[in-house]
Amino acid sequence: MKFKVIITAAILQLSGLASFAQGGDAILGIWQSEHGSGRMQIYKSGSVYEGKLVKIKEPTDESGKPKVDINNPSEKLKNRPIVGLEVLQNFRYKNDGLWEDGTIYDPRSGKTYQCKLTMRSSDKLEIRAFIGFSLIGKSQVWSRVN
Repeated sequence: MKFKVIITAAILQLSGLASFAQGGDAILGIWQSEHGSGRMQIYKSGSVYEGKLVKIKEPTDESGKPKVDINNPSEKLKNRPIVGLEVLQNFRYKNDGLWEDGTIYDPRSGKTYQCKLTMRSSDKLEIRAFIGFSLIGKSQVWSRVN
């Protein structure tokens, strides 16, 4: 009888941990892009989730200087280094594995898109960028870096 109580308590604790992991903070950490060209750190800032580029495949230009945000439409922002650039902004956790209401900035084009993030598993994150409706857009699946 004592053994059954211990096993039941252990199962309840583990199920509680599993449901906690599915909360908003499950997205926190370092993620590798689908093509392996960059890594993003997703972190919490107040009540929203944001992400910055922490590594890119080719961090320097032909002259050996760090790459900057040359495609940004704002002249004031064209000298920002790409590494460290905040590209995911203002995501809010909605429900089980879904973050919405945010934007993603693409430094290759200088464009910002609406975006939603969906956890496909504990180590797979779908990034869906779109204009207007999420049905018309592009998705990538990023992998968690341990």
